Amino acid sequence: MSRFKSDFLRTLDERGFIHQVSDETGLDELFSKEIVTGYIGFDPTAPSLHAGSLIQIMMLHWMQKTGHRPISLMGGGTGMVGDPSFKDEARQLMTIDTIESNIASIKRVFSNYLAYGEGPRQALMINNADWLRSLNYLEFLRDVGRHFSVNRMLSFESVKTRLDREQSLSFLEFNYMILQAYDFVELAKRTGCRLQMGGSDQWGNIVNGIDLGHRMGTQQLFALTSPLLTTSSGAKMGKSATGAIWLNPDMLSAYDFWQYWRNTEDADVPRFLKLYTTLPMDEIARLSALGGSEINEVKKILATEITAILHGRTAAEEAAETARKTFEEGGLSENLPSVEVPTADLEAGIGLLSLIVRAGLAGSNGEARRHVQGGAVRINDQAVSDERMTIGTGEITGDGVIKLSLGKKKHILVRPA
Repeated sequence: MSRFKSDFLRTLDERGFIHQVSDETGLDELFSKEIVTGYIGFDPTAPSLHAGSLIQIMMLHWMQKTGHRPISLMGGGTGMVGDPSFKDEARQLMTIDTIESNIASIKRVFSNYLAYGEGPRQALMINNADWLRSLNYLEFLRDVGRHFSVNRMLSFESVKTRLDREQSLSFLEFNYMILQAYDFVELAKRTGCRLQMGGSDQWGNIVNGIDLGHRMGTQQLFALTSPLLTTSSGAKMGKSATGAIWLNPDMLSAYDFWQYWRNTEDADVPRFLKLYTTLPMDEIARLSALGGSEINEVKKILATEITAILHGRTAAEEAAETARKTFEEGGLSENLPSVEVPTADLEAGIGLLSLIVRAGLAGSNGEARRHVQGGAVRINDQAVSDERMTIGTGEITGDGVIKLSLGKKKHILVRPA
C-alpha cells in the first residue's frame, strides 16, 4: 500500500523514482487537490542529452500523464556558468552560439515524452536566458544575493567535495546555485510553478530555491529528487564502453540505442522496466518473475519499449528484427549501422586495424590490435587473426558490403562509396 494518495506521487513511488521529498504530506495534498506545475532544468552542455537524463524526462512524463503540467527548463542562462555540483573540475565555458545551437538540438527529443501546448495540462518549454541574461548585477546582488548565507552554501556536499580537491571552485561556479534558486522563484512568479525535481545531487540547489522563494514571498515551494542511478555492476547510467548513449537520433542510431538496453545486466531488468518504460505495473511484475533463458526475452521487451518512446514503435521493432536476424540467424540485415569507405581505398587495400578504427569499433590502432589478437574480430562472419591483413574489394559480399564484427554484438557494414 503506497504512502501517497495522489496519483503522481503514488506512481513515482511504486516505480522507484523517489529519493527525497521536502514535505511529503504537503506535496501529496497539493497534487490531490489541484493541477500542479513542476519543472526540471536541463543545461545544454552538448547537442544532445544522453540516457542518464531519461529518469528526469520520465518524471516529467508521469507528471503530465497523471494530469499535471510539466516544464522542461532549458539552461540558456545557467549554461553560461556551468553547474559545479560534484564535478572534479570546472566545465569548459561555452559561447552563446554554442548554447543556442545545443538547445535547438536538445529540444527535438522532448516532444516524444511530453505534449506541449497552451492548455492547463500542456507542457511548457522555457529558457532561463529569458530572465537571466538581462539581469542587472547590482540589483540582483541587492534583491537576491542578500538572502544567501555563504556559510550555509559552503556546508552543501556538492560544494564541500569540490573544496576538498585541488581544483578550486571559481566565484563564477559558486554563483550557479544562486541562479538556479532564482530560476525556481522566477518560474513560481511566471507560471505558478510549485515543484522542482532533479537528481539527488541537486538537493542542495533545489532547497536553496525553496528558501529563496520563502524570503521573496512566493507560495510554499517543494523539492523532489530521484536516486542517482548506476547499473548493478556500478557503471554510470547513460555511458557505454564506446561512449555516451545519446538520445538524438543523428548522434546515435535507434539500433545502437536498442542494443544498449538489450545488454542490460540481469539484476537491473525489473528496476529499468519500472523507470524507463510505461508498461503497467502488473505486467512488469509478470516479466520480472521470469528467469533463466527467458530473461533474454524480457531484455528484448525492455529495449523495444524504451526505444519505442524515443524513436517510435516502427524504429524499435526494426531494431529488434535487425538484432534477431544478425544474432539468431547469423544473417545480414540492411538496418545494421554502416560506414562508407571510398571505393578507391578498397581497391588499393586498407589495413584491417585502420578499418576497425574508421568503423568506430576501436579508438586507436593499438586497441584494434588487441581486439584482433584476442580473437574478437570477424570479417563476413569469419574470424581473422592477422593484424597485418589488408581488406579490399575481394571481401565485398554479394550484398555489396563487407560485414565487420567485434565480438558477438557489434556489427558494422562497410559500404564502398
